[in-house]
Amino acid sequence: MEELKNEVSELLEIKLKQSDDFLKVKETLTRIGVASRKDKTLFQSCHILHKRGQYFIVHFKELFKLDGKDTDISENDIGRRNSIAKLLAEWELIEIVDKTKIEEPIAPLSQIKIIPFKEKELWSLVPKYNIGNKVEVE
Repeated sequence: MEELKNEVSELLEIKLKQSDDFLKVKETLTRIGVASRKDKTLFQSCHILHKRGQYFIVHFKELFKLDGKDTDISENDIGRRNSIAKLLAEWELIEIVDKTKIEEPIAPLSQIKIIPFKEKELWSLVPKYNIGNKVEVE
C-alpha cells in the first residue's frame, strides 16, 4: 500500500477549471501524441486519470506501472507528459497543482503531434492504454 502511495505522489496532479472540463481534456488528449505520418496514425501519449476526487495527467506508461506491469518509462516520456500538461494549462483546460513537477524534463514540441479537432476524422487515433478496460493494445 505504501508503494502505491509513492507512485501516486509521483503523478502530475491537476485541477479542472469547470466540472465539464474532464470530457474536454479527455477528448483533447486523444488528439495529442506521437504520429506515424505515412499511415496517418496518432498514438496517444497521455490520459486524464480520476482517482478519489483527484485528477492527474499521466503518461500511458505510468498507467502500466500503476497496474503493476513492467514498463520502460523514460525521462523523455515524462518530458512529453510535462509538455502536454503545459499545453493544456496554456489552453486553460487545467491548472497544475505543483508546477515544479513540470519544470524538468521537458520534451520539445517537435516530438509531439497535435491533431486539430477538424482533422480528427482524417487520422487513426490509437490509445496505448485503455482506462477501465483489461484489454491491452500492443
